[in-house]
Amino acid sequence: MIRKNTAMSVMIRNEVFSCFVFYGVLLVIKMYIIAIITGQVRLRKKAFANPEDALRHGGLQYHREDPFVERCMRAHRNDLENILPFLFVGAIYSLTGPSLMVARLHFLVFFMGRVLHSVAYLLALRAPTRSLAYTVAQIPCVSMALQILTSVAAYA
Repeated sequence: MIRKNTAMSVMIRNEVFSCFVFYGVLLVIKMYIIAIITGQVRLRKKAFANPEDALRHGGLQYHREDPFVERCMRAHRNDLENILPFLFVGAIYSLTGPSLMVARLHFLVFFMGRVLHSVAYLLALRAPTRSLAYTVAQIPCVSMALQILTSVAAYA
């Protein structure tokens, strides 16, 4: 059987892109975990956003807000606001030919910053833990964006 060089097989052989995919998938899994935690907290606190869910779990009195459920939802929303742009910027950055070591550092710093941010959010750690984690995670994103712009500026 002759195997054709598909675009996907070429991309996966790109070490930087594969490294990006590794951290990107870990971040998506982390987002799923935050969503599951939010659902579990809703069930435990009996705080449902929709009346039909409250009725299913005991009555309309449980159609209410809960501060910890709201905290989980804010952590999830913050992930959406930060991880989705990272997935775009990181993918494009991977295609600009950066060094594997430098790219891995960018991806790892972002990943660790986002994990710490989520932990700080969910456990309500003292300030400025969450803000520092956010800021640390933004540094590689800004760096990658600037490197992308430098790579494509001649074509603008």
